[in-house]
Amino acid sequence: MPRVPLIEADGIPPGMPVPASLANAPDLMAAAMPFIVRAFAATPTLSTRQKEIVILRVSAQARCRYCTQTHTVVALGAGLSLKEVGVLRGDPLEDTFPDSRDRALIGYADAFAASPQGVSDDAFNALSAAFAAPDVVELTVVAGVTLMLNRYATALDLPVDPNHVAQLAQYGW
Repeated sequence: MPRVPLIEADGIPPGMPVPASLANAPDLMAAAMPFIVRAFAATPTLSTRQKEIVILRVSAQARCRYCTQTHTVVALGAGLSLKEVGVLRGDPLEDTFPDSRDRALIGYADAFAASPQGVSDDAFNALSAAFAAPDVVELTVVAGVTLMLNRYATALDLPVDPNHVAQLAQYGW
């Protein structure tokens, strides 16, 4: 049971607890939702798949039940394999992500989620070697928005869409 009412408002599709909870503060929702949507959207240089690597890994490292379960489904829809999603959720990395750019995203997400003092030089340098500066900035925003939403969803005990729970159960998650 969420800790605040989930409000059905115009423009909020059913089963979307983040905007439905933010609807309790309409002015905040009006400012936050466009920013969140823009941060998570694909761009000409960053795919939804790449962003989902960061979102799911940060969420799993931060142990956010809502975001991990929700973004497991989103990541599968973005083209990540079951094995890749398992790794992002915490299975051993092994050779699942042979692409150096993907590994840089995972290392950066791990460093970002692990340390409130900032990411290590190694993680930052690996990301910077794989991505241009504008993409590094955008990926950092994605990680930051994700961590903020992890804390938000956990604090308010937001429910996971029952359809997502059923889909995850098929995979043993």
